[in-house]
Formats: sequence, C-alpha cells, structure tokens
Amino acid sequence: MKNNFIGILLFVIPLAVVGQTDQKKEINQQVQTWVSINTVTKFADHWGVIGDFHIRRNDFVADPSFYFIRGGISYLPNSNVSINLGYAHMWLAPSNPDWSTFADENRIYQQAQLNAKFGNVSILQRLRNEQRWQEKIVDDKPSGDWRFTNRIRYLMSFTFRISDKKSWPQMVLSDEILLHFGEEVVYNTFDQNRFFIGIKKNINPKWSYDFGYMNVYQQKYSGYQYDMNHTIRLFFYLSTSIRKKAPSEIENSGDE
Repeated sequence: MKNNFIGILLFVIPLAVVGQTDQKKEINQQVQTWVSINTVTKFADHWGVIGDFHIRRNDFVADPSFYFIRGGISYLPNSNVSINLGYAHMWLAPSNPDWSTFADENRIYQQAQLNAKFGNVSILQRLRNEQRWQEKIVDDKPSGDWRFTNRIRYLMSFTFRISDKKSWPQMVLSDEILLHFGEEVVYNTFDQNRFFIGIKKNINPKWSYDFGYMNVYQQKYSGYQYDMNHTIRLFFYLSTSIRKKAPSEIENSGDE
C-alpha cells in the first residue's frame, strides 16, 4: 500500500503545473486559528464510526473563515490500516467584507490510511479523494448554481519522541499536498500545501491533542492569486469503543 500511495503522488504532482497564468503572482498574508475535535468509535472488531467538527477563524480569531462537520464509517482490517467513506458539510464565510451570506459546501470522500513505526518514529500516510459541491454566492445571495470539483490529497506525518520521559510531548512534522480537478478548474490544479510542525500529547487513554504552527499555501481560482496562511492549530482526538473488548490503538490523522 505504501508503494501505491507514492506512485499515485508521483503521477498527480506534475499535473499541478498545468494551466498556470502569466500574470504576476499576488500573495495575501493571513493569520488563522484552526480548532477541531476528531473522534473514532469502534463498534465491532474491524468497524468504527468517525466524526469531527472544525472551527477556522481569520485575523487570528477575529473573523470567521468556515465551520465544518464530517462523519463516516471506517473499516479497520488491522491496527495499521484504515479505509474510510463519509460525508462532510461546510459553511464558508463570505470573502467580501460587505456580505453576510455563508456559502454551503457538500462533500463526499474516500480515504485510505497506513500507519507504520520504525524505532521511535511513527509514520502516517493518508490518501484522500473528495467530490465537492460548492455553492456560488452572487450579490450576497445564493445563486442556485454549484461548482463541482474533485480533489485528491496526500499526507505524510512523522511523530517522534524528544525525551524518554512519557510525560513529555512528542514532536510532529507533517506535510500535505492537495490537488483538484474539474471543468471549472482551469488555472489552479494545485490547490494548496499544508506544512505542520508542533507537539502531540496524550491527555489520558482516550483523549490526546496536537498543537503547533501550520503554513497553508493556497492558490486561488484565478491562478495568480495566493493565500499564505500562518495558522495556529489545536486539534483534539478522542478514541473510544462501545465494545466490551478493549479496542486496538488507532491513530487519527484529523483533517489538517
């Protein structure tokens, strides 16, 4: 499965350079805050349900960016592999400061995740495919039209100990590339890249969190406009089971 992930990534990355414009690049610098709760609940030996809720704010925490919920079902053949299928909904704040109407987005996704460990280093790889229906807002009103795109995402994350003391947090380094496709995707097959550096710590056997800095570099539909989001990220993770038998340990990658 690892080789399949890498092979797909090598195939799709060259597509990101297609369809770029010759206009001068414009980069908008922003500061954001992302907070989320991500849950996994096992109800059978190889099955679980997943659910998470996200709040993302602009200008540190002053203005809304969007609110996001997601749910799905997860098949877990063993403790290192998971295959997920689910639905998500987003409420996206208007980019025009004079508008007040939030745009809806409906999303279906399919995901495969592989966990491995080499010595003190844990490696997580995640491949996710999304079908997205984004509502178009015109003059601060829903237009009735929707933009459909496909998006593929590949994440690789490294977690390692910085001390032999179990009370100390672990370090996390991760990077995710997001590419999207569709009739309306003309100038920005490359969607965004997300680089994260931070810490991860267990609160108790069920709860954990990661906290740190994430750089989100996103290309807009125009092809020459970009957002550089300097992001403070705080994600909480909850792993539970409704079975009598104790669940095997599963790492939750969240949604960076």
